[in-house]
Amino acid sequence: MSGYLRAKGKDSWQLQVYTGQIKDGKREKVVQTVGGSTKRLDSNGKPIPPKSVKDALTDLLSSVHKGAYAPPGRLTVAELLHQWFEGYVKSNCSPMTADSYQNIMENHIIPELGPIKLKQLHSQAIQSYYSKAIEKLSGRTVAKHHRLLSQAMKYAVRQGYLNLNPCELVDAPSWKGMAMRTLTPGEVEVLFDAAKSSYYYPVYYTAVSSGLRQAELLGLRWRDIDLDLLSLSVNRVLYKRRGVCLFREPKTTYSRRRVAMTPKLALFLREYKADRERLGREIGTSITLDDLVFAYGDGRPLDPSMLSHDFLKIAKKAGFSDVHFHTLRHSFASLMLMRGAKPKVISEALGHASVAFTMQVYSHIIEGMQADAMALLDEVLPSGVFQKNNAQLTPKAEINKLTT
Repeated sequence: MSGYLRAKGKDSWQLQVYTGQIKDGKREKVVQTVGGSTKRLDSNGKPIPPKSVKDALTDLLSSVHKGAYAPPGRLTVAELLHQWFEGYVKSNCSPMTADSYQNIMENHIIPELGPIKLKQLHSQAIQSYYSKAIEKLSGRTVAKHHRLLSQAMKYAVRQGYLNLNPCELVDAPSWKGMAMRTLTPGEVEVLFDAAKSSYYYPVYYTAVSSGLRQAELLGLRWRDIDLDLLSLSVNRVLYKRRGVCLFREPKTTYSRRRVAMTPKLALFLREYKADRERLGREIGTSITLDDLVFAYGDGRPLDPSMLSHDFLKIAKKAGFSDVHFHTLRHSFASLMLMRGAKPKVISEALGHASVAFTMQVYSHIIEGMQADAMALLDEVLPSGVFQKNNAQLTPKAEINKLTT
């Protein structure tokens, strides 16, 4: 299967994808026209297609290859969503994200908007759907529906099915997020005192000491940890999908990273590894570099659901009803901020795409640190000297300006 594109007019491009089928003695092809202006020319003076046009060709190739393509005029919203899911979501999103999108599509959006022809989908219909959904679902959940539908409509625009994304004309559902829960140093001690007898304690301790996500922790192998250089590398993640544990590469380049370890964490993992090796010798096995750092006794990966369930029980035992596993990651970031770590360093450790995103996520913590920052500034600035005799006098030069 092959695809081509060529300029058609000033700001439009024609996409051609050969399906591999023969009809009436000719190769069957799908032809679409998409918009896209360019300011660059190649060495022969021909316009160079912009990235949006190249992406549209890639999407078209994928949908035709997977049999998800339908002509624009007869395409329904349901068919578009399925095409977008097969052609984009499956290959660009994590399994957990894909499952979440599929659930929203099949159980919410398609039953309401699916039968509508894509060309006839107007902003009023979308707004009406949100108004109806908000009666049963939270604002945050309906906002997720809006984000999904908007992304699917952007795909439709790239494919040339629509000229305008109708979601851009809709007021997105608003919701007021709750302040993020983090643990204080004292609460960390209480929590880990309650967790000390848990089989999963090593995972919890590594989580709060490194800021790694649960999937990243469960994907760690011993080859990813350098106890001498005090660092660990995130090269893959583990997800449980439909009862099966799967390993994948991190979904972004920012998530693939090296994270420095505290000396305490390195010492803990060294002792933990020695204990695992001792247990291995008792049953006639040995630890290899490709073995999981955190696993059951027989080497199987830990079950994410069991891990989360165990943590919730421990948190409840410690008196924290509003704490879940991801709180450990947030607590790592907040404790680093409170100890004066630079936001860029924290952002890189967390695997965020930008420092701006990190600052946005933890803005409430940063706001709460202003008093401490002012106290530090107070220590280095000299005291002000107030001269009463001169304070109320206006300089002669200013008096002359006022009287002239």
